[in-house]
Amino acid sequence: MKLDGAINSDLRMAGEGAKSLEAAGYSGAWSVETQHDPFLPLTLAAEHTSTLEIGTSIAVAFARNPMLLANLGYDLNAYSEGRMMMGLGSQIKPHITKRFSMEWSRPAARMREMIIAIHAIWDAWETGDKLRFRGDFYTHILMTPFFDPGPNPHGKARIFLAAVGELMLETTGEVADGWISHGFTTPGYLKEVALPALERGAAKSGRTLSDIEISLPSFVVTGTTEEEMAAAAQATKQQIAFYGSTPSYKGVLDHHGWGDAQPELNLLSKRGDWVAMADLIDDTMLAEFAVIAEPEHVAAGLAERYGGHVDRISFYAPYATDPDRWTPVINDILAI
Repeated sequence: MKLDGAINSDLRMAGEGAKSLEAAGYSGAWSVETQHDPFLPLTLAAEHTSTLEIGTSIAVAFARNPMLLANLGYDLNAYSEGRMMMGLGSQIKPHITKRFSMEWSRPAARMREMIIAIHAIWDAWETGDKLRFRGDFYTHILMTPFFDPGPNPHGKARIFLAAVGELMLETTGEVADGWISHGFTTPGYLKEVALPALERGAAKSGRTLSDIEISLPSFVVTGTTEEEMAAAAQATKQQIAFYGSTPSYKGVLDHHGWGDAQPELNLLSKRGDWVAMADLIDDTMLAEFAVIAEPEHVAAGLAERYGGHVDRISFYAPYATDPDRWTPVINDILAI
């Protein structure tokens, strides 16, 4: 498995942070779209590194359009010399319509068309042929030489999709280069629901599961004392509860027979009662979502859960503030 880290969204720290990840042995690093733009830090990360793969995990696709994303993917893949992974996600309807003031409809179908449109634009730049893309959601039929950057010397950026539900997973398998699994994914859901759905989608385009690179951020509960372990477990339960409150993720809970917890989590989230939400995540649920181990056993726990199924792994540890704490774990994973 490749080991991935995170690129700091603060532009003053993004470049040096990426350089440190590369020096530590990480294979890749992802930026996020929360308080800041996810693409700008990647420019600095590319500038300060030479081998580190860089990507967005995720950029909100429906806040943008295929032409804008085609330009971003083209430029970052050229500047990084072929190291760009453009990770896209649909987000949920309220964010698209109320935060970004953009259209929302049929997310899986829209996402499929968006990726096909991006490739149509890249192909037009590569070949010089006229751009003639007409779909149900997007139309791109104008490309004059003034706006055509020409062939990319490093080819197309890889497109990853974030997906939880089976329909978006099938879309990922059909049209994307990789899948970004949500942290709210158990090994059981991964193997029994997600991978079969990816495989069904891949078959639609004459591919197999081996053609899809799989990236997974795993919840990890670790510490060197009982107090540290308890604090890590509580912080992780809170994060699991937060995701579990989202209706679109209910399928993961349903798969384990925990679906009844979702409406209660949702109600508590609307009240802002985060402590009570975490209390609904018992130790059995925590153990299903997270690797729980002392630092020297984390790598083995990740390999046992995901070895042979996941290509890229990263740590999801909402309580972690000391990067040096992970150095032994990183070395263990790199040695696998």
